[in-house]
Amino acid sequence: MVSLSAPEQSATHSVTNQPPPLAPYDACDDPALLEGLRREGAEWAEEGIRRLGLLAGSAEAQEWADQANRHEPVLRTHDRYGNRVDEVDFHPSWHHLMRTAVAEGLAGTPWAEDRVGAHVARTAGGLVWGHTDAGHGCPTSMTYAAIPALRREPELAKVYEPLLTGREYEPELRVPTEKRGLLAGMGMTEKQGGSDVRTNTTTATPTAESGVYTLRGHKWFTSAPMCDVFLVLAQAPGGLSCFLVPRVLPDGSRNTFRIQRLKDKLGNRSNASSEPEFDATVAWLVGPEGHGVKTIIEMVNCTRLDCVMMSATLMRRTLVEAGHHARHRSAFGARLIDQPLMRNVLADLALESEAATTLTLRLAGAADRAVRGDSGEQAFRRIATAVGKYWVTKRGPAFTAEALECLGGNGYVEDSGMPRHYREAPLLSIWEGSGNVNALDVLRALRREPDTAQALFGELAQAQGADARLDGAVARLKDQLATASEAGARRLVEHMALTLQASLLVRHAPPAVADAFCATRLGGDWGHAFGTLPDAADVDAVLGRALPGVN
Repeated sequence: MVSLSAPEQSATHSVTNQPPPLAPYDACDDPALLEGLRREGAEWAEEGIRRLGLLAGSAEAQEWADQANRHEPVLRTHDRYGNRVDEVDFHPSWHHLMRTAVAEGLAGTPWAEDRVGAHVARTAGGLVWGHTDAGHGCPTSMTYAAIPALRREPELAKVYEPLLTGREYEPELRVPTEKRGLLAGMGMTEKQGGSDVRTNTTTATPTAESGVYTLRGHKWFTSAPMCDVFLVLAQAPGGLSCFLVPRVLPDGSRNTFRIQRLKDKLGNRSNASSEPEFDATVAWLVGPEGHGVKTIIEMVNCTRLDCVMMSATLMRRTLVEAGHHARHRSAFGARLIDQPLMRNVLADLALESEAATTLTLRLAGAADRAVRGDSGEQAFRRIATAVGKYWVTKRGPAFTAEALECLGGNGYVEDSGMPRHYREAPLLSIWEGSGNVNALDVLRALRREPDTAQALFGELAQAQGADARLDGAVARLKDQLATASEAGARRLVEHMALTLQASLLVRHAPPAVADAFCATRLGGDWGHAFGTLPDAADVDAVLGRALPGVN
């Protein structure tokens, strides 16, 4: 029998030509993000955003994200004695992620900060902290979005807003007013209607106490069921109305919130999405009866912005991973990053990523100024957020698939993390209205609110004369608006989005980025897949900006 030494036994298992782990890295190392942060009025937050970017890219935070997705939430309908509890148990890593997000002001905090750029700073924080896990962004997003809707009922806002805007994370279910911080969810969709919320069948019956109702019904998609309070749509005597539903009532008893099951989702696995049943569930009216959609629409506007933000974050996160792999992996005698076709692919992805990030921060700036009463920005926000929600989220799945492919077979295995990002991407296009819903919403805004078109073209006019391809795209857009139809809504909104992104890049990005974007997205010098930039594109300049150190 031949005895082999340890080195000989492991000789066939030597690992070569594999990249080192990406973490630790700086999730804030993105010029487009930092420039947008300053440009949109939140330069005061840069130090904190940079610190959060280092934390997001740390090995510890990346491990939290991995563990929160590998150990998915578990529903407990009853305790050991048979009492109904309807609680969801999370892995400790989920709580680490949530505690950090809330402490960093990524939930309701901006509504309590009376300084310019507070909403921009929150969005920028989401763009870097989202490099960890997307799932826990759901409860923080809904908490952020609940505030403007809750303000329709000042007495309720007086009680709950200070807790929803705080920086304390307390996951246990207790009387809301006895906690130092709260989270909010929402329950709108039902199985028979989905986005058509006016078909809701949940009923609201008034009680003897003014403003207090009892609900009965079954919601189809209610994420983050361990939140403290929920904004819920139900049919009151006066029509579809909005209600505040606490999980725990003021006397300490559990409100009826029977979780029938958790959804078995494609992605977003760290976050629990549920089907709750209401039965004599106590609720407080928010806004007038019959004004449910009008009351909750402001919440939808906020969460749509977060859909754009998270799609941009996934783009940036997967681009960084792809660039890191290409720097350290060799094939056919050269590093991947040195091979012209791979450089073309990465540069094309970098253009898409910068356009998404720049638009996200512009939308956040509009939101910040709209809150302060700027009517022009209110109109721009109204239409541009729906446009961005349609297009940026629609680009996410194709982008993450291409970034995954840059890693080859290595990207197709779970350990790389890329499959998780890929599964996450389609959610952002579906949540808060699928593509058709958002495209039709744009048409509705154009027809009913003429100031939205004026605001959009006012924005585009700021780049007039800077690029002939952009000027031509604006002229074509005006022609399209004159003949807009429902059947052509997607085509129209796509053109609006590309024109808007191009105008922002022409004004704010380096010439190489703006020129390549306009040549491809507007000028037609492009293929149908990423990696088809024309030879004239300054690939080196684009990559040098997006992925420092790749050259």
